[in-house]
Amino acid sequence: MKIYTKTGDTGETSLFGGSRVPKHDLRIDSYGTVDELNSWIGLLRDQKVDEKTQAFLIEVQDRLFTIGSILATPPEKELLKNGKERLTIPKVTDTDILKLEHEMDQMEEALPAMTHFILPGGHQSVSFCHIARTVCRRAERLSTALNELTPVHPQVLKYLNRLSDYLFVLARKLSKDLQAEEIKWIPKK
Repeated sequence: MKIYTKTGDTGETSLFGGSRVPKHDLRIDSYGTVDELNSWIGLLRDQKVDEKTQAFLIEVQDRLFTIGSILATPPEKELLKNGKERLTIPKVTDTDILKLEHEMDQMEEALPAMTHFILPGGHQSVSFCHIARTVCRRAERLSTALNELTPVHPQVLKYLNRLSDYLFVLARKLSKDLQAEEIKWIPKK
């Protein structure tokens, strides 16, 4: 199978199930941003992070592929008229969301209380984490905009929201692990 199909040469692409839409469609932008996030998390995983974090980030990347496939599937292609599934696509579950919360709770136990906003940076690995967090927030914004036009699975929206929180806490953990200075943002008067 060749990687190039030439079917997108006119500015359209196919969704899961065969529908053709413009490449600038909000659905494409949503799952394209999730794909971008997945790449940033891959870069983050390649940094000096502990094995437990690396393994968890691989799990996150798997969930992001699942979210991409969900977002690439128009709701009308998911179910037949009798309610049975037309296309078999994986799901994001409440358990996936709880895993993110559990990881955050564990990391926060070892971190000092946060009293101010923190400026992104301090170490390259921390910066990559903050970039992934902001891309995650963009994916969430696009997915909620899509949800206003056509339903998006609630677990997808919850997962993206929780993932950005996880990435923020992970940035703080990496700052501590790498002995990077956290610079507090103190508004000037």
